[in-house]
Amino acid sequence: MNPAAPIQATFDDLGTSLADVTFVVLDLETTGGSATDCRITEIGAVKVRAGAVVGEFQTLVNPGEPIPAFISVLTGITDQMVARSPRIDSAMPAFLEFIGDSVLVAHNAGFDITFLKVNCERLQLDWPGNQVLDTVHLARQLVTRDEAPNHKLSSLARLFGATTTPDHRALHDARATVDVLHGLIERVGNLGVHTLEELRSYTRRVSPDQRRKRFLADSLPSAPGVYVFKDEHDRPLYIGTSIDIKRRVRSYFTASEQRSRMAEMVRLATSVTPIVCHTTLEAQVRELRLIAEHKPRYNKRSRHPERAMWLKLTVEAFPRLSIVREVRDDGATYAGPFGSRAVAEQAVAAVHEVLPLRQCTTKLSRKGTGAACALAELGRCGAPCTGSQSEDDYARLARTAADVLAGDGHVVLDALDRRLQSLAAGERFEDAAVVRDRMLALVRAAARAQRINPLAVSPELVAAAPTPAGGWEFTCVRYGRFAGATVCPPGADPRSYIEALRDSAEHVARPAAPVPAAHPEETEKVLRWLEQPGVRIVEIDGTWTCPVGGAVGARDALEPLLAAAREVTGFEESTALRRRAG
Repeated sequence: MNPAAPIQATFDDLGTSLADVTFVVLDLETTGGSATDCRITEIGAVKVRAGAVVGEFQTLVNPGEPIPAFISVLTGITDQMVARSPRIDSAMPAFLEFIGDSVLVAHNAGFDITFLKVNCERLQLDWPGNQVLDTVHLARQLVTRDEAPNHKLSSLARLFGATTTPDHRALHDARATVDVLHGLIERVGNLGVHTLEELRSYTRRVSPDQRRKRFLADSLPSAPGVYVFKDEHDRPLYIGTSIDIKRRVRSYFTASEQRSRMAEMVRLATSVTPIVCHTTLEAQVRELRLIAEHKPRYNKRSRHPERAMWLKLTVEAFPRLSIVREVRDDGATYAGPFGSRAVAEQAVAAVHEVLPLRQCTTKLSRKGTGAACALAELGRCGAPCTGSQSEDDYARLARTAADVLAGDGHVVLDALDRRLQSLAAGERFEDAAVVRDRMLALVRAAARAQRINPLAVSPELVAAAPTPAGGWEFTCVRYGRFAGATVCPPGADPRSYIEALRDSAEHVARPAAPVPAAHPEETEKVLRWLEQPGVRIVEIDGTWTCPVGGAVGARDALEPLLAAAREVTGFEESTALRRRAG
């Protein structure tokens, strides 16, 4: 694959230095605590940048209603003081002009910001959507009970030696909050926090060791691809994918990453290796392959695709169902893969529920000289071992089983559905749930095989998807394996890019059908990409089909039933099954 063109990192990717941020520290006085029922009586704000005050804003506001007596006692603001003050419809536009695009800071910011938003809505003004920083939140992370009895503004102002004493007047409280903000910033600076993004997401849940590792992201590209965290011995610890490698890796060193195992992983990591990819699909495929190859200890999914189970209808005089790990080019019919043997056994039980296939593992001769088993006595097997069932009669059963494994088993699925309805109608709800789960395990596997098969048997498929910039991304798939990708810029001749992609794409040998040349999870990712709106097939060497009324439809009908059953228990689950019966 051709390397993607390098993309220069932006200042936004590096983070905004706190020295370059303009803060507006604000405070409001109001007639009460409800933003919908009460009114603003005073606005005070201080604009600061790089630790220096660059402007102030203060105005009393006539609320248009009497100020409650207890509020006047608390704030010192009386009806007489605000009688000749501007109304909020004059004060708010002026205040919005003052704050501009700065970062808003307040102590218990939710209170003040809610009042401002509600009043903007009343006045039909657009709220500018400024970033907000709450000094209460920061104080809770940085100030212990040994230092201050609580996190009230008055307590923090004393702790940080504020030059203004807060007294419930808006400008005085805003000035005190400025000193508190600077004291808190000094503390986090000593912990290695130097950007606005880190400050807004700061939490003590992120350990100093974890925070110090953020330098690992400094040299990473802002481009789509895969990132690999490695330990001191260059062993992969965790593999992930992102549309922006640098931004995603930086998030592991902030509060946005809350998984405990990731904090442990970051402590062990000593480097991050980026792998830039042309497209998101290429990145997803590379991620799957690397996880399967290295099996990183901190990845939970996709580590062992080789452990998948398959359901096989054997090739012999009297075929039977068998659970195997390997698919061979032996003429047998396969379905799967299954995530575990237990799920595969459910699918086997679903087939045996309605088809009297033999369940013994003995290799039978065509003459049938054995003795009948208990299943034959129960009518669950035609007893070919005794000669009671001819090879031709049994072959018809085997063909029906082969059809359902291939995804076109409406005979078996209809029989299972009738069995399900009969059990539900008889209020045998537990038995009905067992049949439902077996049936779903079967149709999931059959649907998976049905969906994968067109790609698995196609020597080559080239598909295109439009890019946001107006060009095209092309993907080449061979026998279900992602073989290559490229991006055609807007205005360029796509044919030359397609030919170059086909010439440079990976050579893929024909696999043993129905298994694709890749792990099925990779092929399914390719399928999901192909099914996205706007994706179109450009060229195909093969046939792209999906039978109407196949296992995919049956699976889609059963999945909601199972989802409903998970949400209810006891009588409610019984009701869901009864509706199915009706």
